[in-house]
Amino acid sequence: MRPDPAAVHTAAFAEGRRLRERAERRRARHMARVEAHMARIQRHRARHLRRMAVRRARRLHPAAIALVVLLVGMTIAGGVAVTALTLVVFMFMLSALAGPALLVGGTAVLLTRRHRRRRAMAAGTAPLPRRPAAPPRPEAVWEKARDRFAALKAEYAAFECDPMEVLRRPALADVSVPSTARFVDAFAEAQALETDAYPPAEHATSFVSAVDRAERAWRAAVDAAERIRLSGLDPAERATVERVIKLLTTARDSDSEPERAAAYARARAELGKLDRAGVIHLPRGAAAALDKAARGALPA
Repeated sequence: MRPDPAAVHTAAFAEGRRLRERAERRRARHMARVEAHMARIQRHRARHLRRMAVRRARRLHPAAIALVVLLVGMTIAGGVAVTALTLVVFMFMLSALAGPALLVGGTAVLLTRRHRRRRAMAAGTAPLPRRPAAPPRPEAVWEKARDRFAALKAEYAAFECDPMEVLRRPALADVSVPSTARFVDAFAEAQALETDAYPPAEHATSFVSAVDRAERAWRAAVDAAERIRLSGLDPAERATVERVIKLLTTARDSDSEPERAAAYARARAELGKLDRAGVIHLPRGAAAALDKAARGALPA
């Protein structure tokens, strides 16, 4: 008769849990012994330092004896002024001699207080940790998501309305590129979930998640377009696009109205050829911006 797999699994799990619990108990006992040993070492060290401080304080330094003898002799021989000067020198030398004893005593007090703090923490009387910060309100999260989506829409619109940027990064306007297609889908999802007022909680959560996906997809599409640029075109098409970029640059920067009008006319003609060949399709915003700039270049 074959054993029941579920029973075998349950028994193995119980055995593993028992072994883990036994190992935890052994570790806890070992840590307790280590803590007790360290506490004994700290107590012995503090006691030794206190004893050394007391011994040094009781010991009378030979220099102090010489100073006392000098003070007495000069008091007998010399008068008040000399006595005052000798007293000042004596106090200075006494403080210099007592400095090491004070340092040792302070160290002993510091070690004693540290040991007491460790004992208090081991006994469970340490201060409680700070309470975690309260999670943000759902309304605030939704409002921030709306602001982020508004910034994303503005960035996307700025790209689609700039013919130069579309020509430099045509993959970002081409939905046949996978990264651009994913962004367009994520952007449409977030736009469909956007509302003017705070919606029900489930709808707000879906909108926040959609904005997160749209932002990630936009960054990925921008990075892919930066890498691709004009590498997907053949040499002749690439040369045509670069010529159109130069014409638009001339039309934008030239101070001569006839030169600007001629540059815009040639650029629009070249773009028409590229569009009919299916090489580059200008978005509506970029085409409208180009037409507006060309009309502004025409003489009144």
